[in-house]
Amino acid sequence: MDTAAISPNLFPFSQVRNPGVPPHFGSRYDASGQFLPERGNTVVCHLVEGAETQKALVDARARFLAMPEAALLAFTPISSLHMTLFQGVIETRREPGYWPPELPLDTPIDDTTAVLDQRLGGFHGGPAFQMRVAEALPTGLVLAGASETDRLALKTWRDRLADLFGYRHPDHDDYEFHITFAYVIERFDDEALFRWQKMLAEVAEDIRQRAEVLALCPPAFCSFEDMNHFEELLVIEPQG
Repeated sequence: MDTAAISPNLFPFSQVRNPGVPPHFGSRYDASGQFLPERGNTVVCHLVEGAETQKALVDARARFLAMPEAALLAFTPISSLHMTLFQGVIETRREPGYWPPELPLDTPIDDTTAVLDQRLGGFHGGPAFQMRVAEALPTGLVLAGASETDRLALKTWRDRLADLFGYRHPDHDDYEFHITFAYVIERFDDEALFRWQKMLAEVAEDIRQRAEVLALCPPAFCSFEDMNHFEELLVIEPQG
């Protein structure tokens, strides 16, 4: 096996190249793959129910689960699959730059969600956009705007939401859109990564063939108790 042929994009999942505790382990999920309470809010696009996109992603997820290393991942339920458009606040990240600056950092999550929900009532979203699958990783799918027009629309959405929420994360301008299938409990050895690389390429191509652009619902402001469910509170229709 030529491990040099492993894509650098998979290096974060290598126990040799990236040892240590995976991000969110112990706060978002435990060693058994169970998700822990981690309350917050967010703006996401859910999958259109019953569309070919949803069917293709469910099939892709099944291929992940069939891999020998599936037990090293904590899988979210199918019903929770979504693309995050803009990150809200979360219980485990009460820090300046990640929280509305006019609200104290110890403001209860419910109160913070209520404030943002009220602001969003008069919010003008960005233009409609379409997404495509850029690649697949052991944690799920990396997405990109289907065209330059779509990428500009995504920027408009994120800039307007940042102005409304009052903060911009360090990765605001180069945020990597994604649909999460799972979180890493333990990283893989290189032999496993080599197998996964082949499967992931096949999965990404299968989705592109079945859904050149992904069928996503309009952005919605959601609350959550953990990573198992994202409750829509307010749908934000695209505008010019």
